[in-house]
Amino acid sequence: MKNLIVILALATLGMSYGQEKSSQIILETTMEPATSAVAEPSAKYTFQLSDKVARKKVTFKNRYGIELTGDLYLPKDGGNNLSAIAISGPFGAVKEQSSGLYANQMAERGFAVLAFDPSYTGESGGEPRNVASPDINTEDFSAAVDFLGIQENIDRNRIGIIGICGFAGFALNATAVDKRVKAVATTSMYDMSRVNANGYFDATTPEQRTQLLEQMGEQRWKDAENGTFAPSSNNLPEKLQGNEPQFVKEYFDYYKTPRGFHPNSLNSNGAWTATTPLPFMNMPLLTYINEISPRPVFLIAGENAHSRYFSEDAFKAAAEPKELMIIPDAVHVDLYDKIEVIPFDKLEKFFKEHLK
Repeated sequence: MKNLIVILALATLGMSYGQEKSSQIILETTMEPATSAVAEPSAKYTFQLSDKVARKKVTFKNRYGIELTGDLYLPKDGGNNLSAIAISGPFGAVKEQSSGLYANQMAERGFAVLAFDPSYTGESGGEPRNVASPDINTEDFSAAVDFLGIQENIDRNRIGIIGICGFAGFALNATAVDKRVKAVATTSMYDMSRVNANGYFDATTPEQRTQLLEQMGEQRWKDAENGTFAPSSNNLPEKLQGNEPQFVKEYFDYYKTPRGFHPNSLNSNGAWTATTPLPFMNMPLLTYINEISPRPVFLIAGENAHSRYFSEDAFKAAAEPKELMIIPDAVHVDLYDKIEVIPFDKLEKFFKEHLK
């Protein structure tokens, strides 16, 4: 089943090994804990913690009983009655990577921020490992809101969400259904349901879609016989050959180099299960994006990002108030960790205005 699903093995990263437009889809301060707070291990982070920010490891459960692990970032001089933000992504990344970097920056600007590992990945619970779900990963954001809203130093009426890459779609879906979320921002957005169902630039034909579903159905028989869930065989290469699409090279430069590598990140060091795309192929995440209104939506994308069209189309579908910001010359992964490129001042202004 060599041609099975790059959509979520590498398209989860935001890539496939074919051409982008091809129709082929080859496939440290004290807090009042809501649940438990555990000592932070000597984990490797891909960024430096600000001396203005304290970080605390926390755990909490989602509605399905899965225990999630996150890092709570607090401004050292923040006091009480803080506005708060829940952050996750990119898809297949962990909290020690981009989401933690974002949390560090936003906490430095006065917010309480929770960066968390989604269900089935990183330090969070859930079996089997390395699987994703449009429902459960949307719920993960609402569980993060649960956690933030019962902290004594946080104002539960001032909570927002930031979703990065594939978790941008979950962030928008969660905001649509969870009216407790007062504002949502996304960066380098991927609509994981759309790219899995339709391929890049919606180039998948009905025949190709049928073939993919048939392949995954056959894989389910094999998984059932073996009693295990086979991983996808399509992942980032261990070494570039030089003929990969540019955006594959960009992902490699983040996930496979000291810039962004983390052993817990399946984009760096693992693989999704081969059948992970199944629910994404018939459960569109952005069906109710217009119901976020009258709460604000802020979408950020790189001018040269292969994923830019996801943000542009989500912007068209969303109701007012909404804003789309295109970062000149930026590519998709620039918004993962390039502090000089990510518009943190604009994000600060957005959330301070709408979480007041």
